[in-house]
Amino acid sequence: MNLKRFSGCLRLFLFLNPFPYSTYHCLLSPSSPAEAEAMGAGGPRRGAGPPDGGWGWVVLGACFVITGFAYGFPKAVSVFFRELKRDFGAGYSDTAWVSSIMLAMLYGTGPLSSILVTRFGCRPVMLAGGLLASAGMILASFASRLLELYLTAGVLTGLGLALNFQPSLIMLGLYFERRRPLANGLAAAGSPVFLSTLSPLGQLLGERFGWRGGFLLFGGLLLHCCACGAVMRPPPGPQPRPDPAPPGGRARHRQLLDLAVCTDRTFMVYMVTKFLMALGLFVPAILLVNYAKDAGVPDAEAAFLLSIVGFVDIVARPACGALAGLGRLRPHVPYLFSLALLANGLTDLISARARSYGTLVAFCIAFGLSYGMVGALQFEVLMATVGAPRFPSALGLVLLVEAVAVLIGPPSAGRLVDALKNYEIIFYLAGSEVVLAGVFMAVTTYCCQRCSKDIPPGPSAEGGTSDTEDVEAERDSEPMPASTEEPGSLEALEVLSPRAGSPEPEEEAVPDLSHESVGGHEAHGQNA
Repeated sequence: MNLKRFSGCLRLFLFLNPFPYSTYHCLLSPSSPAEAEAMGAGGPRRGAGPPDGGWGWVVLGACFVITGFAYGFPKAVSVFFRELKRDFGAGYSDTAWVSSIMLAMLYGTGPLSSILVTRFGCRPVMLAGGLLASAGMILASFASRLLELYLTAGVLTGLGLALNFQPSLIMLGLYFERRRPLANGLAAAGSPVFLSTLSPLGQLLGERFGWRGGFLLFGGLLLHCCACGAVMRPPPGPQPRPDPAPPGGRARHRQLLDLAVCTDRTFMVYMVTKFLMALGLFVPAILLVNYAKDAGVPDAEAAFLLSIVGFVDIVARPACGALAGLGRLRPHVPYLFSLALLANGLTDLISARARSYGTLVAFCIAFGLSYGMVGALQFEVLMATVGAPRFPSALGLVLLVEAVAVLIGPPSAGRLVDALKNYEIIFYLAGSEVVLAGVFMAVTTYCCQRCSKDIPPGPSAEGGTSDTEDVEAERDSEPMPASTEEPGSLEALEVLSPRAGSPEPEEEAVPDLSHESVGGHEAHGQNA
């Protein structure tokens, strides 16, 4: 890359740098409920639930951007693979490891992200994640070996995206309760929007500045994750009331990763469903273009099939979120999620023998619709299943399980295609796995609800607590000294998003989430 191209690339990089904006928000964002009320933040008053609006719409916009980067960026990097193959003299499988490592870090570091969010809060973790993601792409632009690309664009950028994706979903759940299905659908729409935008942009940057200039400019774009993290102002909640403890009481240790959520039957049902779903959900989209070419479809028309899936997906996600938020459907969201999985799997099974371009277009429309429904509902079901307090730990564990399935499903499908030279069997196999996931989700959810109705209400049921919460309550009832927990604890999520039907405790010490990152941890200079 000559000096003229590098100077033009650098000017564009500085133009894309959002640091003045993010710094402005860091300085002016209120760090207490009093400041939030004075600034007209629109946050909830003390003791109230999620605001379902106000500053929450800004948080939703940031979640839209973060979701787009998290899901669209690993696929957009693939437009540079041809240049990477030429410059490094490597094969396609060697260069494809960049995107694979990035996706593995996005899914596999879920528990690590949960621990960091619990320890430091959402905002500092997202700011550090944005810096890591940007630094990874900037350093990758100077790479001289593929191994350096794996460590920078793969590991660093993937970890940075993971540290942005999970906290954004957590904060979205804090700001929305009544409109949460719609909010999840709108945030999930960022994935197809950014995928359809970043890939052509990467192609343009690669032709104008080369792959090194493209990586550098993509690093500038990823700095917008810092701006998105800066607007993640936690909604103000109740002030902590320390509980006096008798002398000799034991200190309370905060649990960074709540593994007790695995004892919840409904959560285990969801985790198994996600594993089965991830085995086959992504396979048709990965093989679609090659499948169309094998059927005799021209290259340009085959590539346009993915655009059809993306356009339908953009419309389906917010529409499905709005549908799931209706009063009659909201209690039955798990069954709606099962229906979306069944529709997606049956689409794969029915279209396995599609050979003409018209039938492939019909498949793309049906697949994009069902795929968008799955994307809009997957995290809404998890939030409704475990509740806001345990959502960070639950999301981290689910992403880890999904990472295992993603590393098994698509690579195995690729090997079967190479061995059998037959795409029809792959579509049958992938569709069967997704159908199995939908049937399993519907049947086990129905059985769990029947079992909960058959169990006579006890003292814990009257209070609206689960078995795991009873165990935690017994553990917490032991003598403890006055609370010394840092304000960034996520235990305050219970107050901000109480479960339906459960009375609010009158005497319960809850850390103040409003000081999550500004009041407690930034004083120590810790940004994840």
